[in-house]
Amino acid sequence: MIIIDKTLVSNDVIERKFTCEILSCKGGCCVKGDIGAPLELEEVEKLKKNYKKLKKFISKLGFDSLSKNQSFVSDENGVFHTPLINNKECVYIKRDQNNIVTCGIENAFNAGEIDFNKPISCQLYPLRVTELKNYTAVNYHDWEICNAGCVKGENDNIYVFEFLKSALITKFGTDWYEKLLAAKKTNT
Repeated sequence: MIIIDKTLVSNDVIERKFTCEILSCKGGCCVKGDIGAPLELEEVEKLKKNYKKLKKFISKLGFDSLSKNQSFVSDENGVFHTPLINNKECVYIKRDQNNIVTCGIENAFNAGEIDFNKPISCQLYPLRVTELKNYTAVNYHDWEICNAGCVKGENDNIYVFEFLKSALITKFGTDWYEKLLAAKKTNT
């Protein structure tokens, strides 16, 4: 375990290798699981305000679901998440002609239609961030969906923290990331 400021970082973050292999998993992390992606409060507000702009970037079923319900849900602990369609896939996805899932929020951002990217929890995947009483925990989520990404990371010699550099800096800042690099050097 590595302690950086008020974060507890699993050794897997600096020891595991990973590069997303979307052609193998087809975006499975957006369609499997028992709950949607965790959302931060400011992301909830942005999704509420902008959901109509996402219409052409998500599935019709997803947009219809958003129109009838809401752009987020809350779990029993009060944590906000993206809603799911039929308790399976995220409402914000769209499948391409090869049945590969893409994020409508990210696609709308890349097209300049909205001014925010997909949720930081999605940007950070396969890392999971959990708020504890006095710390924020950062852990690698070991899931068979990402097995091909682990193999690709090994082949490309890219660590998960390197692959997710931009997202980690977005979440924790440049100074935090530099401390993570220093911890990596110390632990090797």
